[in-house]
Amino acid sequence: MMDTAIVLFTRDLRLADNPALTAAATAARHVVPLFVHDPALDVGPVRAAFLAGCLADLRAGLRARGAGLVERTGDPAAEVVRLAAELRAGDGTRQIGVACAADVSGFAQARQRRLAAACEGAGLSLRLFDQLTVVPPGELVPTGGDSYKVFTPYWRRWQAVVRPGTTPAPDRLTLPPGLEASAGPEGADGERAARKRLATWRDTWDSYAEGHDDLAGDRTSRLAAHLHFGTLSPRALLDGPEAFVRQVCWRDFYAQVLHAFPRLTTHPFKNVVEDWVDDPESLEAWRAGMTGVPLVDAGMRQLAAEGFMHNRARMVVASFLTKHLRIDWRLGAAHFMALLEDADVANNYGNWQWTAGTGNDTRPYRRFNPVRQGYQHDPRGEYVRRYVGELSGLAGPVVHEPWKLPASQTKGYPKPIIEL
Repeated sequence: MMDTAIVLFTRDLRLADNPALTAAATAARHVVPLFVHDPALDVGPVRAAFLAGCLADLRAGLRARGAGLVERTGDPAAEVVRLAAELRAGDGTRQIGVACAADVSGFAQARQRRLAAACEGAGLSLRLFDQLTVVPPGELVPTGGDSYKVFTPYWRRWQAVVRPGTTPAPDRLTLPPGLEASAGPEGADGERAARKRLATWRDTWDSYAEGHDDLAGDRTSRLAAHLHFGTLSPRALLDGPEAFVRQVCWRDFYAQVLHAFPRLTTHPFKNVVEDWVDDPESLEAWRAGMTGVPLVDAGMRQLAAEGFMHNRARMVVASFLTKHLRIDWRLGAAHFMALLEDADVANNYGNWQWTAGTGNDTRPYRRFNPVRQGYQHDPRGEYVRRYVGELSGLAGPVVHEPWKLPASQTKGYPKPIIEL
């Protein structure tokens, strides 16, 4: 049995169904749960607050099992080696291994390369575990290709191989003698909050298929941020209704797209000629939720206020920016990354490219009419009135075309910045 295993937590901030942690607890006498606050990773204020809650819950769970969370600040690869050297002080023969979740973003891949090189140089064994998705990104490969480029064939293969079920958290973890866990607050805003949210969601998820596009009803899981930070295993969702499990599969699909095409954040996935308009004023109006198109503005204001936007609204605002204003999808994706609590590189950039027609959409010229979408998915205008204060006094679906009303009724709300 190995003497000590360091478990480097990244986007897997949970104890249950965490293969890296389980393997370490099985293979080593002592386990060091480690989280490194990396100054090079800009998570933004919204995600930073969510991360703090996740870490507080992780600390509590680890302390309850006899260990605790060791926290350092710096480059994760360097901090792992530094910690291993501290553990070997006085006993240079101590066998130390490192376990970490594998990830697909460019930032994570660079971190993994540094970690592998540092572990090799320090004589540390390193194991990476595929635990951020249901199916590892490179596991399903089509005949004659390196990755699936269209969702439906991937969905069929994915369905055939996945099985519901999760593994429990280790009962007991023991830190090496002389090593103390870091001080820090405890809380229940991470894994326990995710399980509570999932339990609530299970009571209503049978209506997901017919209700997930209801903008005012907000009948969505609100689990995306928990999936991004790994406080909830995606495998815990596989017993849900097919329409919802399909969304879990979309998450895996974009992970394998990014794995095969690392330039997804900067280059079009398809071999297309891009011809975007340089229009700073319209871009700023879109960011501020002041385009004069109510559904677009409601979505953008929800994003600014909550760090979240309903998925139907995400598609509409992205289509408006790229298909109506003809502004580069990279600018929209970057704005989402800055504000979304659940900003995930693969999902965010995959969805933006899908909407812009440069990605995996088989209908690249598809566009969403924001007025028609409003009447269809917010038929009483409740979603718009909730977020666009200037229109809160209007009754019914007329909020979707306020330019037809006298200016006195719209409290200075702007006219549309373009002809629809």
